[in-house]
Amino acid sequence: MFYLEKGLVMTNYFSKETRIQYVILILVFIVSIYPFLYMISTSLMTAGEAANNYMFPSRPMYENYIEVWTSNRFQRYTLNSIVISSITVVGVLLFSIPAAYSFARINFPFKNFIFYFLLISLMIPEIITLLPHLLIIRGEIFPLPFGPSWMNSLQGLTVPFMGNIFVIFLLRQYFKKIPNELWDAARMDGSSHLYFLIKIVIPMSKPIIVTVALFTFILAWNAFAWPLLILTRDEWYPVTVSIYSFVREVGPNFNLLMAASLIAIFPILLLYFFTQKLFLESISNFGLKQ
Repeated sequence: MFYLEKGLVMTNYFSKETRIQYVILILVFIVSIYPFLYMISTSLMTAGEAANNYMFPSRPMYENYIEVWTSNRFQRYTLNSIVISSITVVGVLLFSIPAAYSFARINFPFKNFIFYFLLISLMIPEIITLLPHLLIIRGEIFPLPFGPSWMNSLQGLTVPFMGNIFVIFLLRQYFKKIPNELWDAARMDGSSHLYFLIKIVIPMSKPIIVTVALFTFILAWNAFAWPLLILTRDEWYPVTVSIYSFVREVGPNFNLLMAASLIAIFPILLLYFFTQKLFLESISNFGLKQ
């Protein structure tokens, strides 16, 4: 301990327990960051160095990134992923915000039953829902707008995932924290639920809205099984499927594969960099009581 004047004692921040905590944190950090550092190192190697499991490249091969970016229509597929993910985010927010507000602030018959039924559906593995979704977008369950089938289409890649129950749950929990006094005051002024949602709830909930938008964008960006299932042409290939086809073309060239993977995750890192303040704010405030 450090002893100060007037008998005050300051805790030694480098006690045994603190040192153990720091060691554990450092080990977790190393384990977490190593795969990313390995990707960067391998992406700068030659094909021979990558195949022989070198730790570092003898000379950084920045040409690998240029080769990946200019080959296999990678630019087009990256743009496809941006469009698909952005439309999915907009659709999820348009459906989830009103639904979450209804569950949080409006009383209607069987509200709790419907909400908990939706929560139970979260327990169903995603792989089980792929076949029903596939039958729906092929038009075999009921007629679809915009054509007899949504195979190989933008709506087939986006619409099935606009009803995100987990997002509705997160938004509902956040909306319930908003003081009832605000709604009482708005109602006395003659405001409707729609006006209260747009003018009061959404501005106050910007951190959680940005957070769920970021999560939705990442999920849509990383989607692989669904696009691979419904796309038989490369017109709407996202970047994840393009990497899969790229591997089949270039073979076991791990340096090019790692370069392609780093290019694919760069937009996600950029998006998080610009939204991290609101993201961290929503996490720190989510558990606070009203």
